Amino acid sequence: MPIEVESPEEYGYDNIKNNLSESSCTDQTLESLNLPHIPNLTFLYNEHRGGGRLRELIIGNSDLQKDDVLITSGAAGALFIISTSQLTKDDHLLVMRPNYATNLETPKAIGCDITYIDLTLESGFQPDISAVQRALKPNSKIVSITAPHNPTGTAISRETLDQFVALTKQSGCLLLVDETYRDISYTNPLPIAATLGDHVISVSSLSKSYGLPGIRIGWLITQNSKLQETFLAAKEQISISGSVFDEWVAKQALDRRDEILPSTNAEMRKRLAIVEAWIEKEDLLEWVRPEGGVVCFPHMKEEPIGGTKAFYQRLLLEHGTYVGPGHWFEMPDTFFRLGFGWPTLGQFENGLVAISKALRG
Repeated sequence: MPIEVESPEEYGYDNIKNNLSESSCTDQTLESLNLPHIPNLTFLYNEHRGGGRLRELIIGNSDLQKDDVLITSGAAGALFIISTSQLTKDDHLLVMRPNYATNLETPKAIGCDITYIDLTLESGFQPDISAVQRALKPNSKIVSITAPHNPTGTAISRETLDQFVALTKQSGCLLLVDETYRDISYTNPLPIAATLGDHVISVSSLSKSYGLPGIRIGWLITQNSKLQETFLAAKEQISISGSVFDEWVAKQALDRRDEILPSTNAEMRKRLAIVEAWIEKEDLLEWVRPEGGVVCFPHMKEEPIGGTKAFYQRLLLEHGTYVGPGHWFEMPDTFFRLGFGWPTLGQFENGLVAISKALRG
């Protein structure tokens, strides 16, 4: 996938001064988490579903049960499990586009029939429910949405989510909701989607909102016990169980979610305000203001000097700044994903200045 081949990890973090391509908050460290003394952990095969206490922390005060949760290797692992266990070449998938690549590429590799729920700048990157309804087929197996959305940062309303739940229930297909950014919201956050029906699957992780991509802890949630049994069997074929140490770190983070998330949300609001002020003054760009997460998806109003390829080369080679070009998400390169949560404040602000300069040659 281009998003992986061209990732900053592959290019080399040391070669980038201002990395605005990342889609998460600043990475946590053992010191920043202020972890207690690491206990004498036994590195056995862990509970295959994931530790019971960890799964209880994930469901929180919802009406879900801990056995509705399966711990996976990040949200990417959850998405892979769902696609490979539920889709065949004879099935039909409806999926939002643009989207995080795993939501698109794994179903392509399986060879299923795919209809894209295309989100446009003109529509505010909002899905057209009536178009989704018209696109459903007798063999439709999954409708896959992302809320809040990556790469645009937009969010659907509770009314729209309820419409998706009702439509998929009526059509007899699954609703997959990638809600990885749910804990960073600039409006009222949606409920855990899996609480709304036993045909709904929620996917999330600690990578984005908690700044813990390196521990590879994600999960999927469904109240459908038959589905959960299938997902567990798939996980057992892939990894058997998760890392004892990673799950211990995850428990510490979720135990402190009431400390971590308010400060993170406050900082992201400040950074979003900086992006908003910059966009208002930058007459070569337009956007839809994010309502969640730490990314946005600006659009160049006109082709930059020398074309988009020259723009990205200038931005990186002359200004040391990296963003996610549109083709990472099957969109024109006049769009780019800008991540405002990962870099230091200085790198972030320098990166915005660099983008404006590179747009002008």
